[in-house]
Amino acid sequence: MIFETLIIAFLMVVAIVLILLEIFMLPGITVAGVGGFLFAAGGLIYAYSVSTPVGNVTLAVSLLVFVGSFVWLLRSKSFNRVALKTDIDSKLVSSRDLGIVPGDEGLTLSRLAPIGKARINGITVEAKSVDELIDENTPVEVIRVDGYNVVVRIKN
Repeated sequence: MIFETLIIAFLMVVAIVLILLEIFMLPGITVAGVGGFLFAAGGLIYAYSVSTPVGNVTLAVSLLVFVGSFVWLLRSKSFNRVALKTDIDSKLVSSRDLGIVPGDEGLTLSRLAPIGKARINGITVEAKSVDELIDENTPVEVIRVDGYNVVVRIKN
């Protein structure tokens, strides 16, 4: 009887660990989830093959241990080391909000082919050329401001 108890306990402990790994650590349905289900099914089938009261006790104890472990893992800080805790508090600022208006002048910082970087009024922005490629360090003039892009042409 002790040997059967050890086999049942081993199967159920492995099942609970694999299912908890599936829930907390591994996204989607993975080998851990399928393996946990198979170990749990095998443990319960073996327990009920020993006798019905042993199967009932195994089912009840396994459910209690699983629920207790699940609640403990949710409340503990165990997964803070592996959890993503990054907050993004930046925002994208529109070129209109920077005070850039048509007629402003600047200098390209990179080649505009057709989009690149330019410094206009001391502010580095993403610039877009109208119809031609503009080389680096070329004076440009703002034609219009489209949301986050500043449309420029070579200064005459």
